[in-house]
Amino acid sequence: MKNTVTTLQQMKKDGEKISMLTCYDYSTACLMEESGINAILIGDSLGMTMMGYSDTLPVTVDDIIHHCASVSRGLKDTFLVADMPFMSYQTSVYDAVKNAGRLIKEGHAQAVKLEGGASVCEQIRAIVNADIPVVAHIGLTPQSINAFGGFKVQGKNVERAIQILKDAKAVEEAGAFMVTLECVPEELATLISQELTIPTIGIGAGNGCDGQVLVYQDMLGMFTGFKPKFVKHFANIGEEMKRAFKEYDSEVKSKAFPSAEHNFKIDSEVMEEVRKAAATKEFTVTLEDERVKA
Repeated sequence: MKNTVTTLQQMKKDGEKISMLTCYDYSTACLMEESGINAILIGDSLGMTMMGYSDTLPVTVDDIIHHCASVSRGLKDTFLVADMPFMSYQTSVYDAVKNAGRLIKEGHAQAVKLEGGASVCEQIRAIVNADIPVVAHIGLTPQSINAFGGFKVQGKNVERAIQILKDAKAVEEAGAFMVTLECVPEELATLISQELTIPTIGIGAGNGCDGQVLVYQDMLGMFTGFKPKFVKHFANIGEEMKRAFKEYDSEVKSKAFPSAEHNFKIDSEVMEEVRKAAATKEFTVTLEDERVKA
């Protein structure tokens, strides 16, 4: 069944959990499509996972469009959400709508996601009024890492917890059809999920959310230097990749690869004529030969 805004919202009403993963390339998108994942997020996390930055701030709209368009070609039924990167919507309502439109038109996304609560409701309303579905993102918002002083759990005191609840209600009222809750205490996230009519997608926010999202390299164990508390390794693909890379390196250097089964054949008579030609003193490659081949 094709996943849409309507079907995702119906899943919340039916008590059915929503699965979401990040994705950044065509081949991985095909695998996720075949696995029945409900939604894919082209996260600005690609700045860290694909581009090697220490945070998400350098990512541009063009970066997101490039990866989003690639992923879209591998999808049929999976719902596709594109992140709005840092400073693509904070500067003005006009910029927010324009950049959201580019993600839909050029990236072929079906919805956009932007970080912030009440402070970005004007942008959410304008984007929704342009007939573009919006996923909100509250709690730990990685684009605010400098303001937060690092990647820290949000909502642990009364004032901040109440503000996150207010932000959740504000983005729903502004027209967001779904909201991501990141690094929020489980009980608070559960209360927010109960209070809202739109689905909540948790990342480090407990099982009381209506769905979950993870960075796919995290859940596959492709990073060994850092593992957030909320990440579960569903496979150790990183170690398997390293094993394969080492085996390839070894076989190339030992000449075990490529073997006869990987090679192409040529008629012996043809090769004999080629050898004779190569052995002649007159054998040269002329400019005219190159023109003929072109």
